[in-house]
Amino acid sequence: MKIATPLLAAGLALAAAHAQNAALDARIAKLAATEQAKVVAWCRDLHEHPELGNEETRTAALIAAQLKSLGLEVHTGVARTGVVGILKGGRPGPVVALRADMDGLPITETTGLAFASTAKSTYLGQPVGVMHACGHDTHVAMLLGAAEVLSQVKNDLPGTVKFIFQPAEEGSLPGTVGGAKLMVQEGVLENPKVDAIFGLHIWASAPVGQLQYRPRGEMASSDRFTIKVVGKGAHGAKPWSSIDPVVTAAEIITALQTIVSRQVDLTQDAAVVTVGTVQAGVRYNIIPPDATLSGTIRAFSPDTQQRIWAAIKRTATGIAAANGATAEVGIEPYVPVTFNDPALTARMLPTLQRTAGTANVVEIKAVTGAEDFACYQEKIPGLFIFLGGTTPGTDFSTVADHHTAGFKVDESAFPLGVKTLATLAADYLSKK
Repeated sequence: MKIATPLLAAGLALAAAHAQNAALDARIAKLAATEQAKVVAWCRDLHEHPELGNEETRTAALIAAQLKSLGLEVHTGVARTGVVGILKGGRPGPVVALRADMDGLPITETTGLAFASTAKSTYLGQPVGVMHACGHDTHVAMLLGAAEVLSQVKNDLPGTVKFIFQPAEEGSLPGTVGGAKLMVQEGVLENPKVDAIFGLHIWASAPVGQLQYRPRGEMASSDRFTIKVVGKGAHGAKPWSSIDPVVTAAEIITALQTIVSRQVDLTQDAAVVTVGTVQAGVRYNIIPPDATLSGTIRAFSPDTQQRIWAAIKRTATGIAAANGATAEVGIEPYVPVTFNDPALTARMLPTLQRTAGTANVVEIKAVTGAEDFACYQEKIPGLFIFLGGTTPGTDFSTVADHHTAGFKVDESAFPLGVKTLATLAADYLSKK
């Protein structure tokens, strides 16, 4: 009996904890379902009034007002336009963060939705339309819904939830720091210190009801490169008088394509090197003195990333020298690999499966897109997941992709998104 009694007490305590967690799950699920009308209304309002990165003043005001109405501690002006809300639970405990991005894109919308954007702005000196073409409006709306849900169960939460509404995920203007990187620099993960962070992204290539994840490297690092080839200009009729930077640039572009195919171990890692712009000359019969290329590098490990950087510099400078020209290579790190902490992923996988159903939680291949959520994951354990946003049964080859003018989301995805965010936070705080 002396042995059995402690075991029995431990068993009863464990059973009571399970029962308490199950009851909290049920309350969160019920509350998430009741939030649908509000989430849809918020999302449509934000969709109709998108704002570019670091310009999200209207969006931030809407968020701050809603968080204050819930009685949360609210901080504004973080990383220029970001908003942070802090919800303290009924008992002491860990601190968990939930993050949503807020910015739109310089795209003119063609969806034909009744609440389609007609907003205009200026980007890099050019007039542009503005659109939520990546679902950040849905992220804000669902995180507001999760804040409402968690505020109604806060007495049962052993710890603190920090709601991070981040500007400029799509990037700041060249030469400036913004987005998640600036939020981290300004201390968003401190005061109180965050122990873990979760993020969710609506996903056009997955059906409503599905959650997708990948342990370790889920999304690629993203770096920008520029190569300026400096030669010697001449009349187009006398190419022998020139050191032709256009021909040299063309050779460099072709050679760059061999870096991934011939210099990266593709059995261990994937990578991408893409040249996106070529700028040279002003007239058809003039060989210009220089030409400039720019592009993107994607990798899933720091080793591959560094190897590609070195290969680009070696290739560009070597080919330029062979042609009598010079090449100035610049590489600007943008975001690191979106790295889902393996231990945190394993710990929270049962939560995802319980929330969406085991069959609806799918491990996916790595995604070559990038996400600055990775900047938080460099500092603390983080888990980033995808939420299906397309009507089940749809032919995905016909679905407008993210960052396109026809992008739209099935709003029936929202309750699962709200429930997932709220349950991840509650479960993390409750698990010892």
